[in-house]
Amino acid sequence: MANIAALRAKVNELAVRQWDIQAIESRVKKMVSAGIPRKKLNAKEMTENKDKILDRVQLRAEEYNFYLKNCAQGTALALMEKFGLGNMEIIKALTAYPGIGGTGDMCGGITGSLVAFGLYFGPDNPPDFEKTNKIIMTSQKFMAFFEREIGYMYCADIIETVILGHRVNPGESDEAMGIFSRENGFEKCGLPPGIGVRIAAGIIIDSMK
Repeated sequence: MANIAALRAKVNELAVRQWDIQAIESRVKKMVSAGIPRKKLNAKEMTENKDKILDRVQLRAEEYNFYLKNCAQGTALALMEKFGLGNMEIIKALTAYPGIGGTGDMCGGITGSLVAFGLYFGPDNPPDFEKTNKIIMTSQKFMAFFEREIGYMYCADIIETVILGHRVNPGESDEAMGIFSRENGFEKCGLPPGIGVRIAAGIIIDSMK
């Protein structure tokens, strides 16, 4: 069951965090110009350092969400960078994904993570229904963990219950976006991407054992 008090404490910490915009921007621009570096993943090393890796990737997701103002992009980019997956065209494709087109539907902390799952676990030569079925089962497990941690999967519910404490859909209108921004919504909304990537990265690392 979600610990709402703890989640709100984290939200408040994000609201007043001093973001190193220059460093964040530099990392993103480097990936835009040079691509996402490929990595040779060492399963033993990653398993032994799992907690440190999860802390780092969570921080990156919070930072990228704040800088890009896009939870789906921030989530996916943090995971893609950490595991050396995909390219920036995929991040571009996720532009419309926060709350599924700004409707308040599925949180970008989920959709961005599922994109990373596809890149990491997906077949190189589709169709491969066995691999596809395994990814679907992994995705369902991830989504259940996410809902358990935050209490909800839909953007509108998370904003109302955890992020702001009242219902507002920033994608609904310029006025709603203004309310969201004035109440530090972009800072606070680093919470779902951070939790999402922590769960997703943990699943990926555990699969290496």
